[in-house]
Amino acid sequence: MTKERLVSVDAFRGLTIAAMVLVNNPASWSYVYPPLRHAEWHGWTPTDLVFPFFLFIVGISLSLSFSRRMEAGQAGTSLYLKVFQRALIIFALGIILHLFPRFHFSTLRIPGVLQRIAVCFLFGALIYLNTKVKGRIAISLAILVGYWALLKFVPVPGHGAGILDFKGNLCGYIDSKLLAGHLYKPAFDPEGLLSTLPAVVTVLLGSLAGDWLRSNKTIFRKTLMFFLSGISLTTAGLLLHPFFPINKQLWTSTYVLFSAGTALIVFGVCFIVIEGFQVKKWAYPFLVLGTNAITVFAGSALVVKLLMLIKISDGGKTVWPVTYLYNHFLSPALGPYLGSLAYPVFFILLWIAIMLPLYRNKIFIKI
Repeated sequence: MTKERLVSVDAFRGLTIAAMVLVNNPASWSYVYPPLRHAEWHGWTPTDLVFPFFLFIVGISLSLSFSRRMEAGQAGTSLYLKVFQRALIIFALGIILHLFPRFHFSTLRIPGVLQRIAVCFLFGALIYLNTKVKGRIAISLAILVGYWALLKFVPVPGHGAGILDFKGNLCGYIDSKLLAGHLYKPAFDPEGLLSTLPAVVTVLLGSLAGDWLRSNKTIFRKTLMFFLSGISLTTAGLLLHPFFPINKQLWTSTYVLFSAGTALIVFGVCFIVIEGFQVKKWAYPFLVLGTNAITVFAGSALVVKLLMLIKISDGGKTVWPVTYLYNHFLSPALGPYLGSLAYPVFFILLWIAIMLPLYRNKIFIKI
């Protein structure tokens, strides 16, 4: 087992962050290629795999980082303090980004992507520090089965039990009761309270992959296990889909299996190409992003909010700079869809340029 940073882990993280920025920042939401949109409800698109990929890599990193710390003799109290500190910082960062720039606390959306990352990291880390592999597998199965049972058998007032539509599902009911006025939509939030439970399992499955990554098996044995496990989980999710639909917004148990399986396969490809065949040059831009991933994600969201404060006159109405750029340059030159895609691609390249000096000087912002 190597104690050096694994290039494949950073590359996979950077690839995921690049995908996050890509799908979150089209120049025009009216012109987005279908694979770059989320599924409306049940089902999936490639875009629906991006967030669980990031949580999966959180689990891998958790295993690699904590094992090194424990081998270095860090005490349990020290590790717990670091876990709570990091989770609190990421959660607070998500809240601040939601508040900025007007700081309307009365309508603040409390759940969010960074908030879910923080909570999943917190519980994933606590479980990791207190269980072995079999314990994490047992807890993961218990959560997935328990979550299915809750959504299928607990009745929602006015709707009944087993409703998995946008209206009437248990997740939305709980969120609307406990976080009313602080959700993405009035009666539902895709990063809500109850659906965070199975999202924790995504982190735990990543930690199991991290454990296998740390083993003394050969690179090809590790890769084979990634592929076999990934195919098995993906197949299980697809087979169970008719009975408990794959749904990103509900983060259903089948979605956990399907997305974690896909993550294992994609990571397995990165791992064998980079660590096995030593083909690394292609991954350089993703290493730049992946070694400061949270900074890039939060920074890109902040830049978008700052740009939206700027108004430009355009044909008798005011638009924000990206819309002006799209209307007058990108769409006329490239067409509506490709022009809309060109902007986030440029945005990613800009962030690579911004983070490049940090990467070259081995400055990794610890959040």
